[in-house]
Amino acid sequence: MIKLRNITKVYHVGEIDLEVLKNISLDIAKGEFVSLTGASGSGKSTLMNILGCLDRPSSGQYVIDGQDVAEANADQRALLRNRLIGFVFQNFNLLSRTSALENVMMPAFYNRSNLSMKEIRERAVNLLHVVGLNDRMDHSPAQLSGGQQQRVAIARSLINNPSILLADEPTGNLDSTTSREVLHMFKQLNREQGITVILVTHDPKIAAFTDRAIHMADGMISEGVSSMLSDASL
Repeated sequence: MIKLRNITKVYHVGEIDLEVLKNISLDIAKGEFVSLTGASGSGKSTLMNILGCLDRPSSGQYVIDGQDVAEANADQRALLRNRLIGFVFQNFNLLSRTSALENVMMPAFYNRSNLSMKEIRERAVNLLHVVGLNDRMDHSPAQLSGGQQQRVAIARSLINNPSILLADEPTGNLDSTTSREVLHMFKQLNREQGITVILVTHDPKIAAFTDRAIHMADGMISEGVSSMLSDASL
């Protein structure tokens, strides 16, 4: 599904070249549940942006779903992103003046699909059922708890039927009980639907919930296999 070979990322700051990623090589198989972890400044946010086709590397090869996108332009990356990747963010990023249902439907309007408005609405309704919010469809984000807003965000990330979910600190604004519920939802999506889940976090406990932890430091990676935590561990 994902193959990185000798990926570097260099930012030019005045006369200084700042190398943020250093010859990273990594494989993530279809259907894996992995975490990308590291302290602030480790390079994980930069790598996340490349994995999500939001940015491209300075050098190296990035193959996703058989397509090399390292040299793709912004429009090409956008098309691939809309087709393959769903995003979940720490701050939910919901539209404040629209309902939960409308928030979930929104990405489908930009996907150039052949679905009718009725089909998009039906899919959004079904996804809100999946995340347990069938009785909150008409509520605005302000009328929802943090955990409910994140569930809406997860449903929204699935509207275009992605193969990959990229979650950036998805439990960062949630309490421990709600965090556990959200993590189990990601695991359920991974196990039951075969979606590849990449969870970005600075918290080792969250990383340990995934099947494989990829630790970053100083722009490089060192992988380790993490065991599943029990519910009481989170």
